[in-house]
Amino acid sequence: MAVPPDEQFGFAPDFDAPIPYMQRTRDYYAAIGYTTPYRWAHYVEAPFQPLKKPLSQSRVAIVTTAAPYDPLKGDQGPGAAYNGSAKFYQVYEGDSSRQHDLRISHIGYDRKHTSASDSGTWFPLPLLWKAQAAGRIGEVAPRFFGAPTNRSHRVTIDVDAPEILDRSLADKVDAAVLVPNCPVCHQTTALIARHLEAGGISTVLMGCAKDIVEHAAVPRFLFSDFPLGNSAGKPHDPESQALTLELALRLLETAFGARTTMQSPLRWSEDASWKLDYNNIAQMSPEELARRRAEFDRQKEIARGNRAA
Repeated sequence: MAVPPDEQFGFAPDFDAPIPYMQRTRDYYAAIGYTTPYRWAHYVEAPFQPLKKPLSQSRVAIVTTAAPYDPLKGDQGPGAAYNGSAKFYQVYEGDSSRQHDLRISHIGYDRKHTSASDSGTWFPLPLLWKAQAAGRIGEVAPRFFGAPTNRSHRVTIDVDAPEILDRSLADKVDAAVLVPNCPVCHQTTALIARHLEAGGISTVLMGCAKDIVEHAAVPRFLFSDFPLGNSAGKPHDPESQALTLELALRLLETAFGARTTMQSPLRWSEDASWKLDYNNIAQMSPEELARRRAEFDRQKEIARGNRAA
């Protein structure tokens, strides 16, 4: 009997590869009744701004898709179901000199394989403070910026990205670390990274959705092959988070040109079967798909009301 190549050569299983989020998303929405396929942002070239000064002298800002916690907007805690009430629709800013309670209940992170119980996996501000204290970066920018997760390319490109660039230039930002969470978040931050770079600010995007980010063509991308919601490292694992940020900072320093991707050496677990689950219609019954369609429609109505308010 012939020995399968996986056993003969020690190959990894075919599914142990970056999740194809664009195709999964198209298939998923078609299965719940939305038959017009979404057009993901696609570029083949990207702007590139080398650091204008050593990182140890640079002012670094964070761009996040997480939302400030609001006790009036329902459950936003660890493991909370998708909460459209917590979405935001305009760029916001926060004082980088103090702690913030930012959460991700309003977006589609991987709720099966991570619980959103550690904000260090999506908002590395405390680690940037440490990097400043250690002289690794010059200083943390006075403000960080929250980017709305818009499916509309036009709104992101024409409204949100210019707003973040204007505020970053006002703060004399030299470099920005962008941290997305859900699939559309990755597209949003990719478009913003491109705009910041074209405006003279060096960027690095830390993310988990490789296909979406590379499809949009960003200057620098640190890819962590983790479940969505963990772009800045593993939860409750300080060493993982510290290494992830350090890799992103090294990429800021060492990339020779645009479209440079670095993959983190860290693995989520030895068992890669978690990659089979996210929005995979092959794993869902007709009843589950119907339930998800009803819930999606309900959340759309909630979000529509919040946008109009």
